[in-house]
Amino acid sequence: MNDVHDRTDAAHTAYASHAGTPPAPLDGLRVLDLATLFAGPLAATMLGDFGADVIKVEHPRRPDPSRGHGPAKDGVGLWWKLLGRNKRNVTLDLSTPGGRDVLLRLAAESDVVVENFRPGTLEKWGLGWDELSAVNPRLVLARVTGFGQFGPYARRPGFGTLAEAMSGFAAITGEPDGPPTLPPFGLADSIAALATSYAVMAALRGRDRTGTGQVVDMAIIEPMLTVLGPQPLWYDQLGYVQPRTGNRSANNAPRNTYRTADGAWLAVSTSAQSVAERVLRLVGRPEFLDEPWFATGAGRAAHADELDEAVGTWIARHERAEVVEEFERAEAAVATVNDIRGVLDDEQYRALGSITEVEDEELGTVRMQNVLFRLSETPGAIKWAGRPHGSDTDAVLGELGLSEREITALRDGGAL
Repeated sequence: MNDVHDRTDAAHTAYASHAGTPPAPLDGLRVLDLATLFAGPLAATMLGDFGADVIKVEHPRRPDPSRGHGPAKDGVGLWWKLLGRNKRNVTLDLSTPGGRDVLLRLAAESDVVVENFRPGTLEKWGLGWDELSAVNPRLVLARVTGFGQFGPYARRPGFGTLAEAMSGFAAITGEPDGPPTLPPFGLADSIAALATSYAVMAALRGRDRTGTGQVVDMAIIEPMLTVLGPQPLWYDQLGYVQPRTGNRSANNAPRNTYRTADGAWLAVSTSAQSVAERVLRLVGRPEFLDEPWFATGAGRAAHADELDEAVGTWIARHERAEVVEEFERAEAAVATVNDIRGVLDDEQYRALGSITEVEDEELGTVRMQNVLFRLSETPGAIKWAGRPHGSDTDAVLGELGLSEREITALRDGGAL
């Protein structure tokens, strides 16, 4: 593991946040993360990665469910170490008068609140937009829900799985003769998190111009719909409904996964016409280039069986390393189908420092994904992994000016 640490440090010499380097771009920004599972919290994580002071607010007796999702080590949930990184952790029961009062005091000194309760929940507790903006007119409130703040589905329980189904993603995913297929990870939540962090920054930029904050209404079903591309246009103009095509594309070919002589799987893409031509020359089938249908992606997609046979037969005769080498020499697009072991061993990820090591008070050194992108002048950084439940409650409340006696009273009353 030390060699991974050394490689990562070398890769990030120009970007890593060390003493004496410029402040991170979001230094001075305070974010209250009231959300759970997973879009809202991940959006707050992304803001924290670039310097925001993120205060994670959890229920005193019902911690964020992500602490118990997936594998754990020594009773410590590993997913939380990623999702909770760069966040200080406090406990508040927002349904109690004491918890409400503390939250309003925190909001008065914050820039952003991220929440994902069902519409009307914050209002029921006296913590809706009217109350929050009254104590801080410059506040940005990001409301991340399955279906948005209004409409016939607004009060339904909403999860990313439902967005993957409703958006059209599942309908086009899977084999042609198989069922619609859902991803085995939080795809819609992750895309919504990216969109939410962008929306928050847009709202903050608006605040710079107007001096006042606003509400971000993020429905998880909408970013997923956006990334699926021109399907509405296709249907609107042509009546075309995209079918399931497995690993193939309806827009170009060859595009598939192919098995090598030594049992590895490789993905090949030919979105560009010039790349398609290089691939067919490489595999010894240049005669395809003279076919009229080969001149367009749609034409090639209509002849995917023939192209897959040509490419797949050639790849099956060679070992993985030789295929990759030959594709690189031909300037054609290929990638190994990695599992996580392959990701950790991939030389490009190593060069970028995409996986980094973080010291953790509970587990020692842990490896996780690095910050999402590199900024040359004001870099982000991972300061710590997800911390224990409520570990910063007293410190954060002390910063608000609450005395030890007041904190004890709140705790005895069930607010903390």
